[in-house]
Amino acid sequence: MLNIACTNEEQVPVTATPLTASGRPAQVDGPLRITVQAGTGTFTQDPATPLVFKAVSGDEPGETTYLVEADADLGAGTVLIQDTVVLAVGGAMAASFGLAAGAAEPKPGAPLSARNRRR
Repeated sequence: MLNIACTNEEQVPVTATPLTASGRPAQVDGPLRITVQAGTGTFTQDPATPLVFKAVSGDEPGETTYLVEADADLGAGTVLIQDTVVLAVGGAMAASFGLAAGAAEPKPGAPLSARNRRR
């Protein structure tokens, strides 16, 4: 299992590096198959990088669990290998005020202008 974290404004790339039981590099037949098992996150995959997916956070803080699968049998059969990724999502914090000013206006109790006093 892989535990990762980000804010609700981010996504995290996840790369699979298949290994044999003794820890040597191995191949799988086809791209990773990803399923969201729980949570509000989603994912994206690029066919050009079949062993990578991006875990995309949901809008609200919480956890999303992804099931990652691949076929380890390079022949006609299927031997499924599986693992899980848990994405913990925290809320993004304010980083600035985004201040904006309106048009100038008379303040309360300001004296009338000379023009207004002549009337």
